[in-house]
Amino acid sequence: MHEYTSTARVWGLTCPGFPEEVSRARRWTRDILRGSPLAEDAELIVSELSANAILHTASGQQSGSFHLALAVSPQVVALSVTDDGGTGTAPKAEHADQDATHGRGLGMVSAIAHRVVIHDSQAGHTVTAELFTSVRLGGHPC
Repeated sequence: MHEYTSTARVWGLTCPGFPEEVSRARRWTRDILRGSPLAEDAELIVSELSANAILHTASGQQSGSFHLALAVSPQVVALSVTDDGGTGTAPKAEHADQDATHGRGLGMVSAIAHRVVIHDSQAGHTVTAELFTSVRLGGHPC
């Protein structure tokens, strides 16, 4: 294969902003990644990002929704969740104290994923978590 081409496959799913849709997002991710050693981590990440979209943005309000994108290539599994925005602040990983009742989710995603990127726009926020299929010790994937 030429070094500038890839064989990435991409899937998308839009879910209404109801809490029960988090399990649907998890199941969808698990079904696509069946047999992959990254499936459990990806399922956990999608679960957390989907729940955050519903709990902390307009996605969880009446007629709200969130969109999932899953891209798989030989080098990386990339999971993105785009919310409906509606908040004055962008998602960020926090270091919550031990008594906090929230604020650990995106930090957990950052600890599991090899890279997390947050994009803000007028329409909402997109959080993308990347899981590299193989990382050399001390090396970078790209």
